[in-house]
Amino acid sequence: MLIGLSGASGFLGSKIIDLAIPRGHEIVAFSRTPERSIPGCTMRKFSLDAPPDISGCEAVINLAGEPVAGLWTAAKKRRIVESRVLGTRRVVEAMAAASPKPEVLVNASGVGFYGERGEEELTESLPPGKGFFPETAEAWEAEALKARDVRVVLMRTALVLGRKGGALPLMALPFRFGLGAQLGNGRQWMPWIHVEDWARLVLFAIENLDLQGPMNAAAPWPVRNADFTRVLAHHLRRPAFLRAPAFFLRMVLREFSCELLESKRVLPGVACDHGFGFRFSELDAALKNLVG
Repeated sequence: MLIGLSGASGFLGSKIIDLAIPRGHEIVAFSRTPERSIPGCTMRKFSLDAPPDISGCEAVINLAGEPVAGLWTAAKKRRIVESRVLGTRRVVEAMAAASPKPEVLVNASGVGFYGERGEEELTESLPPGKGFFPETAEAWEAEALKARDVRVVLMRTALVLGRKGGALPLMALPFRFGLGAQLGNGRQWMPWIHVEDWARLVLFAIENLDLQGPMNAAAPWPVRNADFTRVLAHHLRRPAFLRAPAFFLRMVLREFSCELLESKRVLPGVACDHGFGFRFSELDAALKNLVG
């Protein structure tokens, strides 16, 4: 299958390429700098100014978007929204103009869709929460669902753990200096997923014709922040007796602190119902594989 992939040069996109090519798929990598080649891929331009050239693509995976980490200034928030909503709109416009159309669009979204939900178990049937990121995710998904005569899968992605990218290397850094700390009271639920399971789930969504709509890309056993801190410290063989008070995080990180302090007990209901087998269903095994 010829797969169009935006965000191909990033941490997540590169993992999809690593798994897809050995399975016999071909990759068209969309990039804002298509002159920089990616081994094994055909390069095409991606821009927010015009629809990309998706001719020949049988499936499209849209991962493009401004990173959410960092201070959410007015300019940063504008880039987060525009890169997701407008970027997805351009992909959908390209699909509408294509002949023949791709069969499926797997569009990135995030578990931030649910917002703060305390102890509630969050499956794909629930409505969005309140706040900046839930509203952004809702608008993002709405753009993807405008694709007509195409199967659309909305990948609501949890914290992706990987050895060479994503949040884990940054999270591990203070632990390596003996400064690991739980965040706030540590009771907030943290949904997570190993990068290999995440990439396998994306390909699973492409290859299974009865999969459509929202799908939580999260391991079946979410953990509380205090437990995540303890397990990570164990595998790094470092202490983690400190606490970062919630008021301090809110003062320093401002609105972005909600992504660290909000509780989201996300469960992969759709993936499990369709028989997806997680290789790393528990945090201890995932971190042992990545940092142990």
